[in-house]
Amino acid sequence: MFKKTLKYILLLSITLIIIWYFFPQKKLDTSKTIDKITVIKHKRELNVYSKGELLKTYSISLGREPIGDKHFEGDNKTPEGIYTINDKNPNSAYHLNFGISYPNKKDRTFAKKHNKSPGGLIKIHGLKNGYGFTGKFHRWVDWTQGCIAVTNKEIEELYHNVPLGTPIEILE
Repeated sequence: MFKKTLKYILLLSITLIIIWYFFPQKKLDTSKTIDKITVIKHKRELNVYSKGELLKTYSISLGREPIGDKHFEGDNKTPEGIYTINDKNPNSAYHLNFGISYPNKKDRTFAKKHNKSPGGLIKIHGLKNGYGFTGKFHRWVDWTQGCIAVTNKEIEELYHNVPLGTPIEILE
């Protein structure tokens, strides 16, 4: 009896995971211009806005050391503060990416005071090229070196609808 029950629980669990993986998500309303992005690290959320209206919330993965602000190169933390989207790269090692204007003056000053590099190349990106099949499962762990990761479909949606110069506020 126990083995039979365990088998049904396992089958149900696998079925639910498959449904979750393939369940379609709400599409971004592309008729409106995204003019602000917020990231709430402790909730693992990236929110996009148009004129104060929340258009969509994305689930994200962060740097491997997600708690606290980024201070130095190699600390695997995602920065906190106000930045802008300053670059778009269609040919990266990860499926599309946006550059975030980290480090700012405050970040550079802090790192210099400690005789360290603040690092850089903080991005919002999709999954590593060749690993797109991972899809939503990537969200189960914080795996980047300080970047903000979304699925490949999500980065495509964002890439085509977030203009350069868009402010991004990254909160704890």
